[in-house]
Amino acid sequence: MKIRNPINRNSLSIKKKDRVLEVGSGHNPNYRSDVLAEKYIDSNYHRSGDVKIFSHQTLVNASGESLPFKEKEFDYVICCHALEHAEDPAQFINEQCRVAKRGYMETPSFIGEALFPKESHRWVILEIDNRLVLYEKSRIKGGFIPDFGNLFLTYLPFQSIAYRLLCNTYGDLHNVRYEWEDDIDFIINPEDEYYSSFFTQKWTQEMIEKIFPSHSLRKESGRTVRAFFQILKEMMRKAKTPMSLEEYEKYKNLRK
Repeated sequence: MKIRNPINRNSLSIKKKDRVLEVGSGHNPNYRSDVLAEKYIDSNYHRSGDVKIFSHQTLVNASGESLPFKEKEFDYVICCHALEHAEDPAQFINEQCRVAKRGYMETPSFIGEALFPKESHRWVILEIDNRLVLYEKSRIKGGFIPDFGNLFLTYLPFQSIAYRLLCNTYGDLHNVRYEWEDDIDFIINPEDEYYSSFFTQKWTQEMIEKIFPSHSLRKESGRTVRAFFQILKEMMRKAKTPMSLEEYEKYKNLRK
């Protein structure tokens, strides 16, 4: 069941005493995570850099489709930019619902994938009617050729407050941000024309407003103000730097 769409991955509903798992943490783990589950330890094909980890975290080499944890062992699970790589996305989602009570799922949106496509991504994803809808990229005609990743992922987010404000106000522009509790409502490769049309046809005004609903001036102003203060909060927060896997292994040996 969907709870809400957070401003970003730093504004999650995690309680102080929650035990937190992160699936597919890769090169950018969340500091709040206690346990990291990473499938690809030695290959960077599915990510943008080497595996990183903070000193307080435990790293487990495991697939998101087969997590070595008990039912509801965690209070919260974070999964950012991993679902789009999954071989069996249904099993991948169900495993997170099995091991955690609540969680957060973030993926590239259909627009985000078109702007900065990745060869390793198997799925494009939209949230439609509070449901995650996954569509296999190989089924979409034309493919994705332009790649503006450097501009939209590594330059503007660090150089432009105005761009960050846009992304935090319209979080689903480049990413799907979906916080859930108990379970996740999803569809894979929908045959129903209503859902499949979002991936295979030119968007009408009605379709645009379904993904990006219009708001009153009051609500839009409130969203913008909250996004602005979230940016200020993140800018004032002292950044913590994770270790490389090699550094982490040395750190563990020293503590024995």
